[in-house]
Amino acid sequence: MKILVCISHVPDTTSKINFTDGDTKFDTNGVQFVINPNDEFGLTRAMWFKEKQGASVDVVNVGGPETEPTLRKALAIGADNAIRVNAEATDGFYVAKQLSKVVQDGGYDLVIAGRESIDYNGGMVPGMVAAITDANFVNTCIGLEIEGDTATAIREIDGGKETSTAKLPLVVGGQKGLVEESDLRIPNMRGIMMARKKPLTVVEPIEAGQETKAVQFQKPAPKGDVTLVDPENIDQLVSLLHNEAKVI
Repeated sequence: MKILVCISHVPDTTSKINFTDGDTKFDTNGVQFVINPNDEFGLTRAMWFKEKQGASVDVVNVGGPETEPTLRKALAIGADNAIRVNAEATDGFYVAKQLSKVVQDGGYDLVIAGRESIDYNGGMVPGMVAAITDANFVNTCIGLEIEGDTATAIREIDGGKETSTAKLPLVVGGQKGLVEESDLRIPNMRGIMMARKKPLTVVEPIEAGQETKAVQFQKPAPKGDVTLVDPENIDQLVSLLHNEAKVI
């Protein structure tokens, strides 16, 4: 079984976010980048298939040379090969077109992507890849087993879970639950050294339109001042909730 894991290069959630050029561009100065958490859950599940069923695992990213350390980390975790599409990830449709070309050229049986990335939270790429490559699709996936050419997937739905089966090829939009946080792997020194020797192939992008464009970014409003109320002063609490917060 050939598995392709899509890897997004995203800012660490602890990084301080700023914008430049009139709040139209993301300022990368001083920002630490990591594997998108939803993608990391998928990569860990792919490693399970590699170890238990002998699958091969490739990782792919759409981005410039600055994203290669993130791909190298995925290789250090245990992926066999990495592919970088040499293009800026401008919007979801453009990224999906680039990834779909890699999927079609590689003849992959299973494509695992995060259901969304934590930078732009578009949530559209996995479904688009499935549509372009004419593959089956399961989103918000929290459980996955493969037997022969049949996948059994559990996905999260409103108020519960849904179990379904699908034939390969399959595209999965994964999230926490596909594996647990305790199952995530930290690269060890041996893995880091081996990752330096593993193939990282750079391919040029195909022609694809850009369907959306971010025109401006805006930070959330700063948090307001906090008013502390003595637990014995119920009258003051009720007054504040009624007259200032206006929630009662």
